[in-house]
Amino acid sequence: MSRYSHISVAIPILAEQDNLPRLLSRLQRQSFQNFTLYLCINNEEQEYGYDENQATLRMLESVNSLPMVVIDRSSKGHGWTGKKKGVGWARKVIFERIMSDCNDDELVVSLDADTDFDDNYLEAVLSTMNANPTSNAFCVPYYHPLSGDDILDRPMLRYECYMRHYLIQLLRIANPYAFTALGSAMAFPLWAYRRVGGITPLQGGEDFYLMQKFAKTGALLLFFPSPAHSRLTVRPQGRVSSRVPFGTGPAIAAGIEEMDNRYPFYNEQGFDAVKATYSNFPSLYEQDIETPMSPFLRQQLATDDLWSPLRRNFRTREHFIRACAERVDGLRILQYLKNTPAYRLSLSALPVNFQSDPVECLNDYRNRLFDDEMTLRQKNSSGITQ
Repeated sequence: MSRYSHISVAIPILAEQDNLPRLLSRLQRQSFQNFTLYLCINNEEQEYGYDENQATLRMLESVNSLPMVVIDRSSKGHGWTGKKKGVGWARKVIFERIMSDCNDDELVVSLDADTDFDDNYLEAVLSTMNANPTSNAFCVPYYHPLSGDDILDRPMLRYECYMRHYLIQLLRIANPYAFTALGSAMAFPLWAYRRVGGITPLQGGEDFYLMQKFAKTGALLLFFPSPAHSRLTVRPQGRVSSRVPFGTGPAIAAGIEEMDNRYPFYNEQGFDAVKATYSNFPSLYEQDIETPMSPFLRQQLATDDLWSPLRRNFRTREHFIRACAERVDGLRILQYLKNTPAYRLSLSALPVNFQSDPVECLNDYRNRLFDDEMTLRQKNSSGITQ
């Protein structure tokens, strides 16, 4: 018997008047129709009456073809105040409303209003989660379509290739934090969401920290195992945005030269050092030994005693190893690579030049990375059933 039978689709909305008709049309055409759409129309209180959001609210009042819950955090007296604002809070508000409305076997599919997807997307997510009902969450494959505008497409491809190159290396070393977290490309059951304590409503990166919580407490799905769904992706727009401090939108706005500083490619040696550190966790249960990451961890954690507190608190080798992996998590790995200049890959070592090569060449490179990533996603997902 299937565990999940109903989906709550969660979408934050801020100035999405142009994208909303396409989004609603796509949802109306879904092959699986047993879902409820949760929308949080949001902006800061000082921007109350934000014209586009108010127009969105009026438009949604006339929509009767979809079961829908509209949360108004944009009208006068309902907007964000103080530090409680932004997409992280919008997602939190939606997820909390879903928790109040649904039981633990509800499946939540998180999307963004600028994201496209196939007509069988919800059906594919549901069938994949039902085939793997103990999985904590699904990191859905993604793919940014080209816009036809080189000024946008060139930095978008630069950022996406950075993300794919990074994930490919984590998948290569079979790291438990090998995932790419996009708020528009994730799904999870409510029981798992409750167990990890919900989302931390940050100004940006809330999707990463939520997925990291899931990774620390259970298995993540990384691909659609059914051959009928194997090439499905969500397709977010690659657009300039300042709504969050980092991510695709701000990266595109910053441009390629700034991305070369903020989002460098890392060489294999850096990831091999991470793998070697993880390989030492069983031995650390017996005694302290130096790992490649130890100097960085001592500095980052402000202690010379990295492992004995974990030995005292976790009396079995299995629990100790898990605790080490929770300490040296996805954020620590990224910080380690960023703080080790020797691990930066020379841009001349890349097969393309993002500054000067035609966009078609950059897109070909993106597609090669995408194919390699999809192969590794499947290889690293042992125990996943169709």
